Amino acid sequence: MKSGFVSVVGKPNVGKSTLINTLVGEKVSIVSWKPQTTRDKILGIVNGEGYQVVLADCPGVHTPKNALSEYMMKSVGSAVEGVDAYIYVIACSKKIDDVDMQYINKFISSGIPLFIVINKCDEVKPEAIGQKIDSLKDLKGVKAIIPVSALTGKNCDLLLKELVNVLPEGVAYYDTDSYTDKTVRFMVGEIVREKALRLLGDEIPYGICVAVNRYEERDDGLVSIDADIVCEKQAHKSIVIGKGGAMIKKISTMARQDIEKLVNAKVYLNLFVKVKENWRDSASLVGLMGYNIKDL
Repeated sequence: MKSGFVSVVGKPNVGKSTLINTLVGEKVSIVSWKPQTTRDKILGIVNGEGYQVVLADCPGVHTPKNALSEYMMKSVGSAVEGVDAYIYVIACSKKIDDVDMQYINKFISSGIPLFIVINKCDEVKPEAIGQKIDSLKDLKGVKAIIPVSALTGKNCDLLLKELVNVLPEGVAYYDTDSYTDKTVRFMVGEIVREKALRLLGDEIPYGICVAVNRYEERDDGLVSIDADIVCEKQAHKSIVIGKGGAMIKKISTMARQDIEKLVNAKVYLNLFVKVKENWRDSASLVGLMGYNIKDL
């Protein structure tokens, strides 16, 4: 069978997570309009007849500003090593700048097959897509330039076919019924974080993380979950909770609906809000990213 690892790289908010979710056919990575939503390397596994493609969803490439940013960029570094192909994602409506070209040239020089994906083509006119392709067509060493819409799925089947063609003969690295390498606890935490980001808008920039402290599959078929939403400031805590607990109830309701789809069972989700000032620069960052905050 054809099998291998593919890193999906690009600047923040170009649609990498949506692209992987579409290719996998399951929700692997959370999606938000906010850049740098993905904080850790997450693998999405695409299984088909005679192939297994393992996609690494990397945090958006950016200049680190704190311990969290440094952690995220280390995830990018580890995800681009020892792979069989690269996908570099560009948003069709955004300018290709020096950061993009730095990574594109780095991947070209590696000799590993590189696919440049022009995403969000559903947001622009056809001539804009043509102009973007023309600006890249003279690059030597690029396997293919493929315009797609990860949101609608347009040309994603073509991209998958091209990826399979360059993968080596090998074995299935993961069970063929798996679609991610992450645990259910991790996915639960990411779902809660996604709903919080979506509902809080600009009120809480990026200073939240989610720690799943208890995940219990009960004898009656109910899944019982305790999780903490950790924010940086006391003022943020009241915003997350909302007037009369309205906001935390909305986050819980939306998250529970997605978690029930994930685990195929009824879920009791109990959310708490904790404050740890400047946790993004904290020495306990690794613990937070590992969703274990017993020392808070």
